[in-house]
Amino acid sequence: MIPIYDEKKEQLYMLHKLSQHFPPHLHETPEFIYITNGTLELGIDEDFFHMEKGDFAIVFPNTIHHYQVFSACKNSALYIYPTLSSTGQFQTDLQRYNPKNPVIRQSEIPLDVTNAIITLKEEKDINPIIEQAYVQIILARCMPMYELEEKSSEQGDIIYRMVSYIAAHFKEDITLERLAKSLGVNKFSLSKIFSSVFHTNFNQYLNEQRLNFACSMLEYSGSSITDICLEAGFQSQRTFNRAFQEIYRMTPREYRNRYKERFLIKKE
Repeated sequence: MIPIYDEKKEQLYMLHKLSQHFPPHLHETPEFIYITNGTLELGIDEDFFHMEKGDFAIVFPNTIHHYQVFSACKNSALYIYPTLSSTGQFQTDLQRYNPKNPVIRQSEIPLDVTNAIITLKEEKDINPIIEQAYVQIILARCMPMYELEEKSSEQGDIIYRMVSYIAAHFKEDITLERLAKSLGVNKFSLSKIFSSVFHTNFNQYLNEQRLNFACSMLEYSGSSITDICLEAGFQSQRTFNRAFQEIYRMTPREYRNRYKERFLIKKE
C-alpha cells in the first residue's frame, strides 16, 4: 500500500492484503474497508474505531486516516478505491461531510452491500458500468446509515496541507522548517500537531511515509533494495536499513522474502 492515492484512471482500484500499521494519510477517492479476518483499528483524526471480521467502513475523500493492528492473529482486509466520478449523486456529500462513526457492524450491513463487495472481490473483468452500479449500491444502502457532519475546520485544513505536502515531497530532503515555510505556519505549531494528532514527531512521520513506500516496492516490484532505498528518499542504505529494522524488526531483504513466503492472501 502506498502513502497517498491520487485520482486513478481506473474506475476502481482494489487491494486484498494483510493488515498492518499505516501512518496518517489521505487520498482524493473514497475508501471502502471490509475486514476479511482478524481486527483493525481505524483512526480518523484523533478518534479510533475498532473493526472486526465482517465489519465495513467508508473513509470519505480527503480525510486524514490511519491504521493500527494489535491482534496477533492473521489480520486482513479488502480495500476498495472507487473514483469520485463513479459515485454519482453521492459525490457532493462525500466531499462535504464525514460520518461521526464510519464503521458499520457485520450484523447491520445490508445484504445488498455484502453481495456487492463479494462480487467486486471475486469476479474478474467486470464491465466498468456494472462496477459503477455496485459502488452506487453500496453507497445508496450505507449513506443513510451514517450520521454526517461538516468536515471543515481550521486545524483540519492545516493537517490536510501538511499530509498533502509530505505525500508529494517525502522523497526529497525536507525538514520541519521547510515544511513550515511552505505552509506559512510556525514550525512549533506544526510540531504540536504531529505530537497531539499523529502521536509522533516530524522525523518519525517522514520516515514512516518513506518506509511504507519502500514496503510497497519490496512487495510489488523487482527493484533492487539499493534502488528502493534511494527512491524512497533515504540518503544511504545504512540509514534505510537502521530505520527499517527499528520499525519492522527485520532487514528489508528479510521482509521481502518473508512477505513472499507468508502472504497467503493474493492481490485480486
